[in-house]
Amino acid sequence: MLDDLLGRTELKNQIVELEAEIESLESQLESTTRRHKAAVTEKQEAQRRANRLDDRIAQLEDQVERLNEGETTLAFRREETLTGGRLDEILSRLESLETEPEGALSAYVPDGRTLPREVREAFGERAALVSRSAPCLAFGDDAGLVGVCLRPPVAPEPFVEWGDSFQFDRKWLQPRGRYTLALVRSDLFAMGTYEGDQRSAFHGFDSALKSQHSKGGFSQARFERLRNEQIDDHLGRCREALSERQTDRLFVVGERSILGEFMDIADATASVDATGKPERALRSAWEDFWRVQMRVL
Repeated sequence: MLDDLLGRTELKNQIVELEAEIESLESQLESTTRRHKAAVTEKQEAQRRANRLDDRIAQLEDQVERLNEGETTLAFRREETLTGGRLDEILSRLESLETEPEGALSAYVPDGRTLPREVREAFGERAALVSRSAPCLAFGDDAGLVGVCLRPPVAPEPFVEWGDSFQFDRKWLQPRGRYTLALVRSDLFAMGTYEGDQRSAFHGFDSALKSQHSKGGFSQARFERLRNEQIDDHLGRCREALSERQTDRLFVVGERSILGEFMDIADATASVDATGKPERALRSAWEDFWRVQMRVL
């Protein structure tokens, strides 16, 4: 009664309404911020999907044309995932090949949509297979005896080069030298310092995240905002830990949705599905990162 006479009831109602509006605006701001942070990764993924669809369209059109002419469909002669000793053996064979001057073609093709003219001319109709393999290192010779594509974990700058042997750096394909590899998830961080394939240091932690919204108490919007704040705090801890690494080269792997947060400091990134405790997850992530896909044309 007294509140009504003094006008306090109306003021209290206004306060409740304003607090609800503030909560809604804060939720919108948080959502906008998260979308902005993910924009780089989403744009790159969208571009990759568009590239794959364009490649697939080109492949199908090419297959239709050849089938109309009674030709067989192009296919890879062999596909294999290389690691460890098998990878070392394949690279040694590529290094051992010698030709006449300007007889061996080496190229890094980052995008299958626009193959360099030298690659198209060197591989002929098999250039369509190079396009399907991109991003990749492509190797071929002028006699048509060798044709192989490798997808390197660490991408070099695009190049095309003719010489008397195949040109590549093993650091693109194998764990060489001193580097840091970090696994970053929204609830986990693991970082190792390596010399080749030997780990010399480890640092990791995980962060508890709100996993569900309880009935009553927080609103759904407030729950999501608090969870996003927890993820942001976790990613901040991850960047701080990475700033204290003891190596120049840095490879970051983990959830695709958050890799964009680290592209400005990483030499290479990759999406992996490693889970579990930090040290075990890092070991799995390391093995996934250093796999090399080989396709024989």
